[in-house]
Amino acid sequence: MSTTIDVPESSNVVKGTAPLLAAPREEAAGGWRKGIAIMDFILRLGAIAASLGAAATMANSDETLPFFTQFFQFEASYDSFTAFQFFVVAMAFVGGYLVLSLPFSVVTIIRPHALGARLLLIILDTVFLTLTTSSGAAAAAVVYLAHNGNQDSNWLAICNQFGDFCQSTSGAVISSFVAMVFFVLLIVFSALALRRNH
Repeated sequence: MSTTIDVPESSNVVKGTAPLLAAPREEAAGGWRKGIAIMDFILRLGAIAASLGAAATMANSDETLPFFTQFFQFEASYDSFTAFQFFVVAMAFVGGYLVLSLPFSVVTIIRPHALGARLLLIILDTVFLTLTTSSGAAAAAVVYLAHNGNQDSNWLAICNQFGDFCQSTSGAVISSFVAMVFFVLLIVFSALALRRNH
C-alpha cells in the first residue's frame, strides 16, 4: 500500500523572493540619499565659513592715511559705501541662516526619505542664494570702481592710496562668490535627492 502526498505549489515562495530582491535596491537608494545628505551638511559648513568670513573681512576693512597732522586724515571704511554696508548685513544674514539650517540638514542625514526638510531647505537656499548674489554683485561693482575708477563720472581710483582697504574688500567679494558656489551645489544636491524620492 503506497501513500502519496500531494504538495500543492505555493505561490508564497515565488512572491517571497521579490522583497528579498527589492531590499538591496531600497537600501542602495537610501544609502545614496544619505550620502547626499552628508555632503549637504559639509557644504553648509563651507558656506558658513565663506559667508561669515566675507562679512567679517568687509566689516574690518578700514584704512587711514595720515596727511600733515593727525587732525587732517583720509579714511576709507566699509561704512563709507552703501553697497558695502548692504554687503555686510546681507552676508551676516546668510551666515545666520546657514547656521540655523544645520539641524534640518542633520534631519535629512538621519531620515534620508524625509521630503519636508529637504523641500524647505531647497526653497530657502534659493532665496538666500539670491541675497548672496545681489550683495556680492553690488560690492563687486564698487570694488571695480575703486580699482579702476570711472572717468565719465569723475570717480577716481583709490586703490593706489588705499591698498590694504582694497585688498580686504576684494577678498570679501571673492569669499561671497565662493559662498554662491556652495549654494548652487546645495541646490543641485537637494534637487537630486528629491528626484530620487520619486
